[in-house]
Amino acid sequence: MKYLDEFQNPELARRLLDDIRSTVTRPWALMEVCGGQTHTIIRHGIDQLLPDEVELIHGPGCPVCVTPLEVIDKALEIASRPDVIFCSFGDMLRVPGSDRDLFQVRSRGGDVRVVYSPLDALKIAQQNPEREVVFFGIGFETTAPPNAMTVHQARRLGIPNFSLLVSHVRVPPAIEAIMTSPSCRVQAFLAAGHVCSVMGMGEYPELADRFRVPIVVTGFEPLDILEGIRRTVRQLERGEHTVDNAYPRAVRSEGNPAAQAMLADVFEVTDRAWRGIGTIPASGWRLSERYRDYDAEYRFSVGGITTKEPAACRSGEVLQGLIKPHECAAFGTVCTPRTPLGATMVSSEGACAAYYLYRRLGTTPTPQEASPVV
Repeated sequence: MKYLDEFQNPELARRLLDDIRSTVTRPWALMEVCGGQTHTIIRHGIDQLLPDEVELIHGPGCPVCVTPLEVIDKALEIASRPDVIFCSFGDMLRVPGSDRDLFQVRSRGGDVRVVYSPLDALKIAQQNPEREVVFFGIGFETTAPPNAMTVHQARRLGIPNFSLLVSHVRVPPAIEAIMTSPSCRVQAFLAAGHVCSVMGMGEYPELADRFRVPIVVTGFEPLDILEGIRRTVRQLERGEHTVDNAYPRAVRSEGNPAAQAMLADVFEVTDRAWRGIGTIPASGWRLSERYRDYDAEYRFSVGGITTKEPAACRSGEVLQGLIKPHECAAFGTVCTPRTPLGATMVSSEGACAAYYLYRRLGTTPTPQEASPVV
């Protein structure tokens, strides 16, 4: 297949669904790791087209959603300083901190700018040598390499007024944390294809063997998701638990060695807090000692900021797959995209935002709402 619309072909979707229906014989619970996959599933009604035996659980794969509240508060503190130009991707501006968001900081005079690349922030630092320029570096293994490269460039070019506020997290430790949770119901994973395109699949076989769960690397279009589910269900029915690459057009087993080398040079593995989940050992990155001068948390002495999640927000349970978004009492009432309690309602990859946008409000959908793929 060469063109995007081929990955949304209704006839091929029907064939994959028929194959899944003819294969499944008992209930299985699958977790899609990536928030982009969640949005595809909800937008196209894939979860409602599957046989009742196949349940999809939404995982903690939204980078904005898992950024902890204390890191948001650190960003707000730095962005409020008059000597700082704070740069971020646009989806972070409405993520609520303890008492405000970056939009409100900007409305009160803070110099908060939306950029489309960390290199844009580095260019701003070059153009404004009298100001401190901070880029908010969040995300999984996918966005970590360009952020690492930007810090490497800042050091190479001798740009002292640039720094990175780091909140990078890693997928494999999150899978381990999910599987060791007493409340875990997950029996298989649809792994994020873009993460594996960077890091490869080398960390997954040990997890699949230890927890006896299939892990299928999957893309993001409807047919990608359905093919990943088909392969996963086949493994489950056969009692297998291997790592399978259902996204070969983008993923090689070894990943991207150049990106991995850049990560190893600039970052070091550390424990990371995940919003609504808690600290997961070895689940993130921080700038290595060699690049510590470019660490905004260190430069602006905000490391001591700690906060508590709002009690009314159940995003942590959503991120762990314990509840669906509409099962939260605040969903669609006090928590909406205009008045969000948590990042899952704000992010373009958040599960709560997907349920709200595509009107999954806990009611029975019409056939048209449930079957846009076919």
